[in-house]
Amino acid sequence: MQRAGAASAAEIALRAPDRLRSGALVFAGPGNNGGDAWVVAGALAASGVRVRVCEPVPAATDDAKAERALALPHVELVTVDGNALAAGDAYRGEGVVVDGLLGTGSNGALRGPIAAAVTGMRAMRERGATLVALDLPSGLDATTGAVNGALRMAFTLTYGSIKRGHLLARHLCGRIVVLDIGVGAEAPRGEPELVDRRYVARHVPDFAADSHKGTRKKIAIVGGGAGMGGAALLAAMAAWRSGVGMVKVLASADTLASVREAAPQTLTASLPATDADVKREITDWADAIVIGPGLGLGADARGVVDRVLGGFTGPAVLDADALSAFRSDVNAMAGLLAGRPSILTPHFAEFGRLTGTSVDETERRRFDVPLPLAKHTRAVVLLKGQPTIIAAPSGDRLVSASGTPLLAAAGSGDMLAGMAATLLAQLGDPFVAAACAAWVHGRAAWLVQRGKRSLRGFALTDVLEQLNSAWTTQATPTRTPVLLELPDIMPPA
Repeated sequence: MQRAGAASAAEIALRAPDRLRSGALVFAGPGNNGGDAWVVAGALAASGVRVRVCEPVPAATDDAKAERALALPHVELVTVDGNALAAGDAYRGEGVVVDGLLGTGSNGALRGPIAAAVTGMRAMRERGATLVALDLPSGLDATTGAVNGALRMAFTLTYGSIKRGHLLARHLCGRIVVLDIGVGAEAPRGEPELVDRRYVARHVPDFAADSHKGTRKKIAIVGGGAGMGGAALLAAMAAWRSGVGMVKVLASADTLASVREAAPQTLTASLPATDADVKREITDWADAIVIGPGLGLGADARGVVDRVLGGFTGPAVLDADALSAFRSDVNAMAGLLAGRPSILTPHFAEFGRLTGTSVDETERRRFDVPLPLAKHTRAVVLLKGQPTIIAAPSGDRLVSASGTPLLAAAGSGDMLAGMAATLLAQLGDPFVAAACAAWVHGRAAWLVQRGKRSLRGFALTDVLEQLNSAWTTQATPTRTPVLLELPDIMPPA
């Protein structure tokens, strides 16, 4: 508790020094999260900050009581009734307001004085206070991500590991900072590893000095039906910006004309109508394929997918319409994939069409529902969303939390598919390829919106432009006691 509180106080002082000149108001709850808050209050006061503490409910644990006794002589104790608390009357213009009311063990609706305190903090934020959460915003369920009155924070200081609730409610947590409290990185048992810059740097090597287009690999993109050529083009452009050596787009005639105009370095061919077409244009040429972007949902879409996967037995990424073509026929998909290195990239609705799972259930159980599909198809499943879950047939999972709401637009998944296919061809490992592609994709979106006050006014072409910077993934050492940071994915207030 003392380590957590002291580290948190130091981070607040480092990240909000100007705000602390107006003082700090600390809300301390009855449990050990409240104990952390008392340590924070005492440490800030010892550094010369004017600190007031409000305890809507008295300290109840022995540790919290002990830390309260140590800090109390150095801070001012605030006492207000419930109505005044809810109105924000405890506020006296402090620059920083610390939420230390409830910790990871809390769940359900906020009640009584705790609810009043959270309501009051909302009023304080509206008056200009910077809100900081200890462990997680009060009213956020650490396990399920359920939001029960939790407020949006400027940043959240948590200990040892990221919790599911943080990832599922990124919009509330602001910047998330994981602090070492003496046990190092302590991932909860059974939770997936979080993909970060270091993971990508470790798994995606730089190109050799003698690289050529063959060693950088060749991918074929099958899709781009009539009126949907942009999907195949976005996949191709993302592949180029991910370091592929050659790209061929197999699509409808009108799509091929637009591809040749927009990306003249891209080879083109018609959608394969025969097994001989598949052999000539794909099997004898490509190192990996993407099938699905803009393919369409017509009666012939399934025939194209079956023909291509039957004739080409190499690594494959199935995206968008290639997934929808199977519509509950997962056995047929598994048979065609035949255990090859492959990646499925569904969003919630596509996942539901494959498995019969509702969108609501998929969203609620996103950490777990991809595993049965991965095991059954022997393919890596990249379940898109915030966060993105990557599940392997072995039962291993990874989670990427780099994405932002900027990616909630048509064509975003097509870009991701092109990136994933590039890495699949180059690395040969679909699990690593999917994870690294997802992280860099999200990172590029964050670079576009970084510091901007609105997500409006941007397009996916802006994300494409930032891929070059997003691929710059040299691992940088973290600063003690920070184990990990996740940036705020929402526009600043």
